[in-house]
Amino acid sequence: MEVILVPDPAAAGAVAADAICALLDRKPDAVLGLATGGSPLAIYDELARRHRAGRVSFAAARGFTLDEYVGLPADHPESYRNVIDRDFVSRVDFPPGAVQGPDGLAVDVEAECAEYEAAIGRAGGVDLQILGIGTDGHIAFNEPGSSLASRTRIKSLTRQTRMDNARFFGGDVAAVPVHCLTQGLATILEARHVVLVATGAHKAEAVGQLIEGPISARWPATVLQLHPRATVLVDDDAATRLELGDYYRQTYRAKPDWQGI
Repeated sequence: MEVILVPDPAAAGAVAADAICALLDRKPDAVLGLATGGSPLAIYDELARRHRAGRVSFAAARGFTLDEYVGLPADHPESYRNVIDRDFVSRVDFPPGAVQGPDGLAVDVEAECAEYEAAIGRAGGVDLQILGIGTDGHIAFNEPGSSLASRTRIKSLTRQTRMDNARFFGGDVAAVPVHCLTQGLATILEARHVVLVATGAHKAEAVGQLIEGPISARWPATVLQLHPRATVLVDDDAATRLELGDYYRQTYRAKPDWQGI
């Protein structure tokens, strides 16, 4: 796991955007894993800015989202299909239908989850997966206690996650769905490169566990310690629980330019 400490969310967005642009330069038809929520917004803002400047194109790329609420109407503004379109897809040049997510309105949930796994496989797998992390250590909607070998499935959301997401539903926890469809931890681990962004003091404990804690289903993100190419971008506020911060800074400063991230 590579840990990169940055001063603020904008700096994290720039580093992640560098990696995505480099990937698309060498592989224009790359498959991107797209996260929703607050953590990746700086990445999407930077990529949209570079696209407007003619520096990057997504015209041959594909994308898969991590998760979807169960039961939200298709036109609900907080459906993750609509969120990712609003936050990113509509701001760049993905072809129509190039970005897909699991169907939270599917009648046969198990079949939908199996088909979503198969669709990722048919696309050749995810080249670069963007991730955030919840205050309780979840990635995608893999809540504490999730199997480290889990695949795409239906999950019940913890009250903490629903409280964290209530800000998107007018502050009303009761309006946040109880269930979701989510890529599993084993599914996420199959991405060839994982880039996780964590910003803000409220993420400090989760970040400490992710980077320096033991691998445990109690903190699902810790499974990324097993990934051969995981990059974790952490701003100063989220890094306060790290004991080895000076080492991470020293390592990144000494890294050869040709390695990238």
